Amino acid sequence: MAHVAYTADNLDIRYAHLALAKSKNPEIHKFAKTMIRDHEAVNEQALALLEKLGVQAQDNFLSQKLNQDGDAIIERFSTLSGAEFDRAYAENELAYHKAVNALVGDVFIPNIENAEVKALFEEGLKIFKAHEAHAEMMVEALN
Repeated sequence: MAHVAYTADNLDIRYAHLALAKSKNPEIHKFAKTMIRDHEAVNEQALALLEKLGVQAQDNFLSQKLNQDGDAIIERFSTLSGAEFDRAYAENELAYHKAVNALVGDVFIPNIENAEVKALFEEGLKIFKAHEAHAEMMVEALN
């Protein structure tokens, strides 16, 4: 679970850096900067907790699938520009947060036994649900 969450955070950070490089829309830039700040903060907390617990996240098939899909999305986004890129980025952020939030909320959190790990995932989910709502507003504004 930890490696999947870490991978999902890193992927969203990659999408955000691409958005900062390609978009000229101030709202896209604002959202992308928020993604980088929040996902990096959660990953730092997760790494610190893993170190405290003396465990390491293990790479797995789901993490690898996330990275493969993310690479394909980034390659496709690299060919887009202007409003087309902005809409694609916003729509991907909405779909990505919906999918990851459902996985974390419905599958991961109910199966976490360690109280500190569970609290970290619950706190992260609150932040990422706010991202989902923000992405939904961006999609509505761009369409």
